Amino acid sequence: MNNAPGDPRYAGIEARLATQPKILVPTINIHGAVDGVSPAQNSKEHWKYFGSQYQRRVLDNVGHNPPQEDPKGFAEAVLDLYKMAAI
Repeated sequence: MNNAPGDPRYAGIEARLATQPKILVPTINIHGAVDGVSPAQNSKEHWKYFGSQYQRRVLDNVGHNPPQEDPKGFAEAVLDLYKMAAI
């Protein structure tokens, strides 16, 4: 993205991390649509890291702190995750 190149000393670690298995627990990724710290587009492709139920929720008019900025949307996601995990 817009990051500086990585330190070559860590290339081996980066290569091992890239081969990690998929995350196999139900997951809801909550992202604020107007997050100025980590833009929502950064999580668009995160689905590929998961091998179980996965949802990505982008909350409108929410920045970097969804629990505080949209407590209802955040709580709904937590409750929906609980339901997903109970199946």
